[in-house]
Amino acid sequence: MNPIIENLTGMNALSDQVVAMDLLIAAKSGVRNCAMAVTEAGTPEIKEMLTRHLVEALDMHEQISAYMVEKGWYHAWDTNEQITLDLNSIDTALNLPTL
Repeated sequence: MNPIIENLTGMNALSDQVVAMDLLIAAKSGVRNCAMAVTEAGTPEIKEMLTRHLVEALDMHEQISAYMVEKGWYHAWDTNEQITLDLNSIDTALNLPTL
């Protein structure tokens, strides 16, 4: 999106929030996939390598979620607050002017 339009509509922060949430979802998927791969590893060497990747994926997930919590974009332990945030984001998206 054009930076001028983002600032006029207030979407600049929401755009960052959406990108961060997409990255968090991808990180969660990566953790799940690595964990599954570890359980299917055929040799100890492959299992060890996949376990290292799993630890790295978990670290990345932690960094992303901590960043989002710090920004106020993610409330993993307060579902009511997260639902309120999600509903506000939906309202913002629905009220965007059509260009």
